[in-house]
Formats: sequence, C-alpha cells, structure tokens
Amino acid sequence: MTLPQSDILSTRYLNRVFDKTVATYKYYWLLGLLEEVVMKGNRCINIWDMIVSMVANAWYPVVYFRLSFGKSESLYETILKLQQQQQIPINLSKKELTARLYELIQHKEIRDQLNFLQLNVPFWFLRPWIDTTIPREIEVRSQSWENGCLYRLVRIGGVMHVEVNAQWTGYLQENYTILTSFAYWNLTNFLQARNPNVPNISGKLIKPEERNSLSKQREFWNTAINNGLEVHCLYTGKILTPRHYDLDHFIPWSFVSHDQIWNLMPADSSINSSKSNHLPNLDYYLPHLAEAQQAALRINLQLNCQPKLLEDYFSLGFSPQEIVAMDHDHLLNCFKKTFEPMSQIAENMGFEIWKYTQS
Repeated sequence: MTLPQSDILSTRYLNRVFDKTVATYKYYWLLGLLEEVVMKGNRCINIWDMIVSMVANAWYPVVYFRLSFGKSESLYETILKLQQQQQIPINLSKKELTARLYELIQHKEIRDQLNFLQLNVPFWFLRPWIDTTIPREIEVRSQSWENGCLYRLVRIGGVMHVEVNAQWTGYLQENYTILTSFAYWNLTNFLQARNPNVPNISGKLIKPEERNSLSKQREFWNTAINNGLEVHCLYTGKILTPRHYDLDHFIPWSFVSHDQIWNLMPADSSINSSKSNHLPNLDYYLPHLAEAQQAALRINLQLNCQPKLLEDYFSLGFSPQEIVAMDHDHLLNCFKKTFEPMSQIAENMGFEIWKYTQS
C-alpha cells in the first residue's frame, strides 16, 4: 500500500516507517499520532497522551479478541497484566477505557509499568528520516527537522513531547483516512503472520460499537419452537420460549467474528454474564448443540423458511439436507470436525474453558 504523494513533502520516508518491524509499537504509535493531530488538533503532544492512545488502541485485540502479538511483545503482556490487576471490564467503550487509563496513569506504579513505551518507539519511528540507532542522537537531530521529519522530540518540564512538523499537519488532515488504513493494513499483515489460524484478523483490530442484529437467526429458532420443537438451554436445561431467551454464540463471537446460524443457540439469559467470551466444554455441550441444530434445521427446511440463512450450514462441509438426514454418530462427527479445531485454537490463544455451575 503506497501513500499519497505531496507537492511540498517527500513521503518516501513515511512509506518506510514499518520496514523491518518486529513488534506492534510503531503501528499503534502512528494511530495515536493521527488521533492527536487530526481528531484533537494537537501539534505538541505530551508523551503520556501518546501512551494512553497506544494502550487504548491495542486493548481490544489483546483483551477482547486475544490476538497474539508475538513472543517478545511487551505491550501485549502489559495490557493483560493491567486488565487483570485493575479488574477493568473488557466491554468498556474506547471513550470509557481512555478515561480509565488517564485515571490510572496518575499513579506512579502504573506509569512505571507503561514507561517502556517512551524508551524506543518515539525514536525508532524517525529512523527513515534520521539514519542512526542512537536514541539521543535522533532526538538532537530531530530539532532541526532533518530531512523534513514528521515530528521532533522536545522536553518540556522534564517530560518528553512530540512536536509535529507544521509542514505535515495539512497532509495528515487531508489524508487521515488513508493513513489510518495504511497503519491498519500493515498491522493486519503483521498479526496475520502471528495468528495464522485465526479468522478475520482485520475485523478484530477495533471493537465494534454495535453488533449486527440477530433478528433472522432468532426467527429461525422461533419457527422451530412455534412448530413443536422443545428447546432447552444447553447450560441450565431450562425450557425456552420465543420471548424469553438470548442467542448465545457457542464459540465466542470474539473468536469467530461471525453470526452463522450453526454457532448460535438459544440460551437462558441468566448465563450470559458468566459464560461471557469463555469456551464451552465440548465433550459436555457439543452433542446437545448438534442435536438441537439438526431438529431446528429439519423444521425450517420442511417449511422452506429463510433459505438464504440455511446456506450457513454449507460451512460445516455438508448441505442442510445432508445434515438433516445424518444419524447421531455422523451428525456429531460433522460438528466435531468444525468445532474442535476452532475451540483448540481459541484455547491456545487464552480463551478459557467454561462449564455452567448452578449458584
């Protein structure tokens, strides 16, 4: 992906900022810089504003989606530790999370945990413009805007600040969307190599503010219930009625990132908070899921309901008609072939196994 040219700037250095990248820091640094300059209108940015932005942007890929950043990634480990120590809910909005992070960095022990983010990345990001590996030399040479560098590093009251080159502000504002896409496109490629079996990496870099409606999937299950199928919650065993259930992503949405009908099952609303984004115990729950799915699918096929939605079942390797015709053993084997690899990959990423226990 090549960035737009400029009549007054040389963008060849900016095109090289992610060359030989071995960690995620530079991607989140550029995203933070764009937010500060374009969204907030800041040209001289306190380093702690940059650090908060980096942590907030990296939060959901780590805590919510459990993407691996690689073996030697301190940002990943620090975010996990911070979330666990401070008991920060994983479903906070970015605005709420940012406010919480600003509260936390008022404490010295939190600043000490995050301080590593100002030791290297502010300097190494300028390497395409200032060709040296010595941080102090990069800082000094940036003062004269060497090679028209994007920003210079200045100390104000003993605190590092990033002062953006005035010649660059117009370019950043005009090309904000493209530059953001440039950062995310490179970050996607970086993370895909470290998460080769994980679906939809690009869709897991930002936590969506709103999820898709499940009205069609709910209609599928309501049709089955209204036509004689007795549907029990997999976890509590409670008989469910059309108006009194939640649709549960059997393998968490935060892993699969889709709403395909074969991974959705009516569940007692009372288990949502406890199951959250945990993995169900397949040995215990998968046979019941497969049987309920087959029974509901049979009714919807007979009534010719939502044929487009039923195409989801082709993802299991068989047509809806073939799944309905299976005996118990072949049915369970069909579901195992899809669910066991997904569950194992998710478990390797840090998703925890869960089994309902009545309180």
